[in-house]
Amino acid sequence: MKHATSVFLVLGLSLASAFAQSEVRTFTNAQGRAVQARLLSVEGPNVTLELASGQKYTFAITSLSAADQQYIKSAALPAAAAAPGKYTFKPGPNDKLEPAAVNELVGQPLFDETPLWTSSAEEVAARLKIPQESKTKTASSYRAYTKDDYQLFGAHPYSVAMYAENDKVTGFSLVFANKGDLFSAKGSGEMHFDKDTPPAEAAKIVKTAMDKDLAAISEVLTKKLGPATKERFGEGSNKIGRLTVQRWDWRGHSILLAEAEGVYVGVQIVTTAFADAGGKVEDTIDKVIRARALANLEKRPNGDVVIGDIPMVDQGPKGYCAPATAERAMRYLGVPADMYILANAGNSGFGGGTNVDALLEGIAPQIRNKRRSFDSWKSELKLKEIAKYIDKGVPLMWTLCSTNKFNETANQRTKDRKNITDWSAWKTKVTAESASNSLPKDKETAHIVLIIGYNKDTNEIAFSDSWGERYKERWITLPEAEQVSYQHFYVVGF
Repeated sequence: MKHATSVFLVLGLSLASAFAQSEVRTFTNAQGRAVQARLLSVEGPNVTLELASGQKYTFAITSLSAADQQYIKSAALPAAAAAPGKYTFKPGPNDKLEPAAVNELVGQPLFDETPLWTSSAEEVAARLKIPQESKTKTASSYRAYTKDDYQLFGAHPYSVAMYAENDKVTGFSLVFANKGDLFSAKGSGEMHFDKDTPPAEAAKIVKTAMDKDLAAISEVLTKKLGPATKERFGEGSNKIGRLTVQRWDWRGHSILLAEAEGVYVGVQIVTTAFADAGGKVEDTIDKVIRARALANLEKRPNGDVVIGDIPMVDQGPKGYCAPATAERAMRYLGVPADMYILANAGNSGFGGGTNVDALLEGIAPQIRNKRRSFDSWKSELKLKEIAKYIDKGVPLMWTLCSTNKFNETANQRTKDRKNITDWSAWKTKVTAESASNSLPKDKETAHIVLIIGYNKDTNEIAFSDSWGERYKERWITLPEAEQVSYQHFYVVGF
């Protein structure tokens, strides 16, 4: 069961048209936050509301205002309440098309008779062959960096990402020709530093590829679904996330085609209600975020203090560590983000390489508009300073040189830690190793990670790379970390 306040924190502003078959009203919780929703069902002391996005929330009736409680007590439930999982939407001219006909233009078995928004995310991911990228208590994501022969909407997507909440699909983000993946390295993880030199005519190559994909996708969609409507979608500035999109609707799904000039061509699939709302996202109040962050703090018997439940974003075989890490920090604290859009804000180069200061300064207003704080500073690594944030459940973004020797040390240290029973002996061992270990810097391996934990007794810190689940928690001593540190820190907090 979700806490009552969660209802007021999710994507999308409700519109009456999204609930054509039932009454929409404003519900208010104990903190005074309001949201438009429809009453779906009442079972004993609990009520279930449905938002425009199709997401459903169940919680105690007593957590709502007195007026809402009276309404629930006297309301006649809509017929849709008798059909759990039903998703209602405003009918459109394309709805007569069968799923098989729409899948023909998609090029993959994306749709069936059940709307995506009430479908099992695991089942949809399985039929599209998209592996799981991340899973937290309530949210999950799936992402594939596809092979050259993988097609969607008549073009090759480099990244196919699906997002879900409580195993129900909430949206898709498909990225086609873009200046990151077109010049990416041949490997992922630590290997992404071993990349080819981008060609001198990189910008021309990107434009040609983007123009080709944009035309192909638009042609395929128009042929089956008719002419697109042009709308503004997203939040923030034009550079960060608010773009003009071409929109097609089918059975409660909106397919949005966008171009960020010189950066990427992308398709989003969202609920029609979310598209009607222009992609605007409800703010999450500090009180809820603080409680959620503290609940994610793990205090282990060996003295480790580690933040759990941080979403993973796999940057893939390109130098997008800064956009991917920023996306993780933002999404963790309730601020919507996408690494491809953030790469635009950071003036990422061909194949990667991002101006971290430009990126984070560019998105700072968006972070603050969502009622989060943003801080940055330069200093040596200090365990006391790290603990100040970790103890609140807030990770830190840290810049460093991720050299081969650093990664070998962290990988081995992390592996050895799993079998330790005598932590006093471990402290002696790592203190001695740290004193004799030399980790030179190499500017070609500039990187950014999340610091997610610490152990005061062993003088170690835990960090998390944007390289997939295998790299979500690694350990290194503070003196070793300081040897490779660029001493720049950034925090999305509250």
